[in-house]
Amino acid sequence: MKGDSRQLPLGVGRRDDATFANFYPGPNATLVGWLKQQFDVGGEPLLYLWGAPGTGRTHLLQAACHAATVRDCRALYLPLKELGHFPPLMLEEIERLDLVAIDDLDRVMGRERWEEALFHAFNRLRDSGKQLVVAAESPPRQLPAVLPDLRSRLSWGMTFHVQGLDDSDRLAALQMRAKERGIELSDEVARYILHRGPRRLIDLFALLERLDVASLSAQRKLTIPFVKQALGW
Repeated sequence: MKGDSRQLPLGVGRRDDATFANFYPGPNATLVGWLKQQFDVGGEPLLYLWGAPGTGRTHLLQAACHAATVRDCRALYLPLKELGHFPPLMLEEIERLDLVAIDDLDRVMGRERWEEALFHAFNRLRDSGKQLVVAAESPPRQLPAVLPDLRSRLSWGMTFHVQGLDDSDRLAALQMRAKERGIELSDEVARYILHRGPRRLIDLFALLERLDVASLSAQRKLTIPFVKQALGW
């Protein structure tokens, strides 16, 4: 570990299971590739991810932090949806870290103190040769920022539109997550869950967790009748 960053909350809001290994890329394979190689020679110092809620932006930012930690690098995940109501003091000396992942950037746009702090933090990170990943619902040029220079800085790196999965990809993602849990999930049962269940993947994965517990308790495989019974459908 380089330096001393004990004053920084390195694990804020980070899920242990948010890794590249359990993220089904679908149409986002190129983006995942760039995130994985951020610390390789020629890696891009700034990646900007934008897309609708539920497309996996948060998972990817946290996966980047986990990957950095495996390389013995210091990474910080900052979810502004949770932290944006505080003063931006956590951005002080942030350039001492190797990777900073800032989520929900939209939440602090229009707040001059935050925008100024972000602008200067981005400059310090770039000058120090550190890595930055940012996520928001809008591309950088459409952010409702009051500081034009901030939008300009955010456009300096590579921008990726995080795309949602179609039904075939959602089925594959559900089966991949089931396999990780040791659950046998047939195409027929997976399609039934997709048809009856919620649209968001995070909610589908929560259903899968409930089904895993229920099947272990009942010592039964996942069949359509059992899924109906376990979920009250």
